[in-house]
Amino acid sequence: MGTDKRYIILIGDGMGDYPLEGLNGKTPLEVANTPNMDRIASVRCGLVHTIPEGIHPGSDIAIMSILGYDPKIYYNGRAPFEALSQGITLNENDTVFRMNLVSLSHRSSSEIVMMSHSAGDISNEEAYPLIEALREDIHNDSISIFKGVAYRHILIWNNIREIPKTIPPHDLLGKDVSSYLEDIRETEVGELIWNSWKILNNHPVNLSRRNKGLLEANSIWLWGEGRRPNMPTLRDGYGIGGVVISAVDLVKGLGIAAGLTPIHVRGATGYIDTNYRGKVSALFENIERNDLLILHLEAPDEAGHAGDPALKIDAIERFDRFIVGPVLEGLIERMEDFSIMIISDHLTPISLRTHSSDPTPFAFARKRELLETKKRIKFCESNCKNRGFLLKDPKELFYEFLNHPR
Repeated sequence: MGTDKRYIILIGDGMGDYPLEGLNGKTPLEVANTPNMDRIASVRCGLVHTIPEGIHPGSDIAIMSILGYDPKIYYNGRAPFEALSQGITLNENDTVFRMNLVSLSHRSSSEIVMMSHSAGDISNEEAYPLIEALREDIHNDSISIFKGVAYRHILIWNNIREIPKTIPPHDLLGKDVSSYLEDIRETEVGELIWNSWKILNNHPVNLSRRNKGLLEANSIWLWGEGRRPNMPTLRDGYGIGGVVISAVDLVKGLGIAAGLTPIHVRGATGYIDTNYRGKVSALFENIERNDLLILHLEAPDEAGHAGDPALKIDAIERFDRFIVGPVLEGLIERMEDFSIMIISDHLTPISLRTHSSDPTPFAFARKRELLETKKRIKFCESNCKNRGFLLKDPKELFYEFLNHPR
């Protein structure tokens, strides 16, 4: 494409939700104060199906769809994208797993409950000694472990014989996982998960967390497996290139596979305490040299997984105040022409504490439209449904956003 116009996509991960009784029948987006997103939605908004029928909902699938890729053709597992983000070279016979540090409650021999998919939001400082302990015990010619961020890490298994059906740990929060673990016990994956508890349970890091009343990182959980991705770049498909700004390896790795450059921002955490100003600065530092700039914020999704409506409202308001507002203001002041999109890649409903396949809200506008529009409507699920339009094919949204010929 290579024009002077810029295309900016701001992703509030998991912002969308269902109406909540505790919010008087409203969603967190409806309750949150979001004047900047409202301004964009006043031009154009709607709902889009980012999760194809029959595919498990996740940010990998959703963001692929947002960028015009058909996941049924190009999706090959979540973990390979995360490995790409970490600069890990993948060989033909490698199977890549996402390896979470999780908190399991062994209430009895027949009841094991998934207490936290993130080991109680464990820090890097606590997680890394645990990863080293795992490496010392299970690292071999076939298995390699790579440190990631907080609870999110990578395990690569060369020439694995059998892969059982894996389940994302955030889909199991508060549930008894003992039958699942028993079902996979005889597989290589199951054996490794069972053995990890023996390695981690009485590690000094967990003894310290136990004494403080914190959830322990007492097991690993393997999921999201796949092989090396093979997909065309956005430059090949649409004549456009650019950057991706995110704290999340999955999003950065997907960007790499799409031909985008990941931008590292110091202090970007993937939580509500992230470096908002640094992310916005990174966007404008790269805007002169790139057509497409994607900025992703994980915090609303984490609040949805936590089942905390107040935290989710706070995360949404911070996204609007510290990301959407400054980006919008800077674009209007500095750029002759641009299009800006805000989108929740998928829903992460408080009531489910995991992802949903329901259509997700979006809004986008061009500079001229923003300057001319005087009306204001609230950016929320109901307005996107009732005042906007429904897109079943997300590729149509990307085409329309880029004003690209079909």
